[in-house]
Amino acid sequence: MNVASPPGPPTPRIGITGIGASLPDRVLDTSELQDRIARTSAITLPGGLFARMTGISHRRVARDDEYASTLAVRAARQALTAADRRPDEVDLLLFASASRDLVEPATAHIVQAELGGRAHALDVTNACNSFLNGIDLARSAILAGRATRALVVTGETPTRVMRPTLTGLAQARTAFAGYTFGDGGAAVLVEPVDRGGIVDVDTETRSEHWSVGGIFGGGSRHPRGDEHTYFHGDGHSLRSVFEQVGTAILDRVRHRTGWDWADYERVLVHQVSLPYLERFIEITGVPKDKLEVTVDELGNLASATLGVQLARVDAGLRTGDRVLAIGLGGGISVMTMVWEKS
Repeated sequence: MNVASPPGPPTPRIGITGIGASLPDRVLDTSELQDRIARTSAITLPGGLFARMTGISHRRVARDDEYASTLAVRAARQALTAADRRPDEVDLLLFASASRDLVEPATAHIVQAELGGRAHALDVTNACNSFLNGIDLARSAILAGRATRALVVTGETPTRVMRPTLTGLAQARTAFAGYTFGDGGAAVLVEPVDRGGIVDVDTETRSEHWSVGGIFGGGSRHPRGDEHTYFHGDGHSLRSVFEQVGTAILDRVRHRTGWDWADYERVLVHQVSLPYLERFIEITGVPKDKLEVTVDELGNLASATLGVQLARVDAGLRTGDRVLAIGLGGGISVMTMVWEKS
């Protein structure tokens, strides 16, 4: 006779209790950016080309004395204040970003030195999905009993990898995606909650496409030299891969949760350019009024995109409201996270 085992304790709920975002004060118009590139380039750029191709009117740019850690620290302080927590109440700090201050040590240590505290600090890097990955890893660490409260931060300064001059059309094609970038930071506090929280996470990775876009300098392949310090990518190939894998992961989320677009208060999606976003709307069917559009005024904020969007929509959310976050990152990876406000 088989006897059923008694049910175990329910899985703890882990949620986001504090959110912060930070943007540099300096505004760079896209027309100004194009004029600056055109003045030093060997090719002629038609007037208004960058704005027409990207749909970006302007973006924020960090000052020379502002770093990835600077933006992360500002956002972290906001998130801690929102959750009514002190830095010394955090026992895991993840700097989850495509940008960083240094090759080593981990930028997380620079952030923590500014904030105070003695949390276990480390970096998480996975292109524009870094911040979502960081939240997922923080949640996993808490569920595993390795942490009780985690601060996940990002600081992105990708405007520093824009190619400053163009020598020809071939180079322009691979450099163009870099001209969508803007700088910004975000942070969330992750800890146990009584209701709601992070209820679903999924990922899809196609690593065979890792070379489609990236910043290839600074590692053992290209440790030195300016040529590999600028963003290099094939925008059409990136979009093609995302379109191939993006809808499948959304179908899986819908199957597991039973929720469709109407069941989410907001849908946050990584935004590279306005045409990319419009194509995303076309192939997924997400209602445009569910989105928080940031790319037109902030550009592509890399991994800070979703954090900045979350900070913007949070004030309008009520307990029980659901948010679907959709991340797209070089590598290539696609990621989803469903969060229910506690």
